[in-house]
Amino acid sequence: MTPIKDDPLRYKLANELHARPFPTLDVPCRAVFVAWRIAPDHLGTGGEAARAHLIDLLDRFGVAHPNPEATHFTCQIGRDTLKWEQHAEFVTYTVFLPQLSARAFDPVDFDVFPTDWLAAAPGQRVTSAMIRVAPMSDEAEINTQIDSWFLQEAVAMNYVLDGSCVVATDFRIAANGHQCMAVFVAPDTGARRVGRVVQRLCEIETYKCMSMLGYFRVKAISGELGALEADAGRLMGRLRSEEGDAAATLQSLLGLSGDLERLIADTSFRFGATGAYETIVFQRIDVLREERFQGRQTFREFMTRRYDPAMRTVKHSQSRLQSLAERVGRAAQLLRTKVEVARSAENQALLASMDRRADLALRLQETVEGLSVVAISYYAVSLAGYVVYPLAGPLGLSKGMMTAMLTPVVVALVWWMVRRIKARMH
Repeated sequence: MTPIKDDPLRYKLANELHARPFPTLDVPCRAVFVAWRIAPDHLGTGGEAARAHLIDLLDRFGVAHPNPEATHFTCQIGRDTLKWEQHAEFVTYTVFLPQLSARAFDPVDFDVFPTDWLAAAPGQRVTSAMIRVAPMSDEAEINTQIDSWFLQEAVAMNYVLDGSCVVATDFRIAANGHQCMAVFVAPDTGARRVGRVVQRLCEIETYKCMSMLGYFRVKAISGELGALEADAGRLMGRLRSEEGDAAATLQSLLGLSGDLERLIADTSFRFGATGAYETIVFQRIDVLREERFQGRQTFREFMTRRYDPAMRTVKHSQSRLQSLAERVGRAAQLLRTKVEVARSAENQALLASMDRRADLALRLQETVEGLSVVAISYYAVSLAGYVVYPLAGPLGLSKGMMTAMLTPVVVALVWWMVRRIKARMH
């Protein structure tokens, strides 16, 4: 039997769907999470630095290294479980610790990451979180704990996955320097389901923060964008009026178009990434299948009230940039047409002037030709006279009569010769 020839990517295509598996967590437990953003100028080579940073941590605990091409890795570091993931723009570390600490969200839990190792991270922290996973008690006790841990007016809290868990957070950086999240797990909830919930919370927090980078990029360019819009309005006002140099206005519009294209190029990656991250945030919230907990706001409601306006601002600014670039492009095209029409009119006037000059030159040439015939004929008659004057006596003619008879013939011959020479030149 002839073996089937596989595509070189067959196994990678199949295995990619099973990449980044969810953790399996026993209740109660804790999780500490940190995400570093790779510097924009190291996006192409940041993977090597991120991998070296991971290996440094693994070597401290005597753990075997992952595959050189791996983008995610899970291992045991002592009694704890480490989960590492590398993405295009950021790297995340999550450590799952067994049991609960005596103090909720104790910053000591983060000591699982060595201090000097944290300082040597290849990038800047974009977010970090502490997650407390405890058995579910009655709703009154849960409310009491949530009110003591989180800011009441900001807390988002709901049942998820058909009531198997209650999740809560206020999305604020607490006094311990990290975001704090609580998960209360109903009895008989599987360890894999608990792991999925915790993983989704980490993803929501990470992608929320990464997408907000687009909002602050918009704030950074808002002044420049406003100035470009003002310049475009002023230049388009010139386009409607008859005043000003159209060619100079066109050059200004082309310069403005160049500035807009530069700004679009500088922001296109960030705006595109923001849209992708926003989609992931709401997709991760949807898969949690939220149900309201005693009238508290859900994660989606929190995002709709506070996060969604920021994302709309990013989309609006992106639309403003594209619209302004298109308007400037259309105005430049119209002005270019106006300049070309003006130049065409100037060229037509120049051609008409050249036609008039050519006509005058032709008339002058014809006049010169006439004078030339007269001059040549005058000298030719004089020369011919010397030839025929000796015949005047025998013929009984005077010199005057001989000259009168000779002149028309000579003039006719000279005129014929001049016309022949002119015809040969053409």
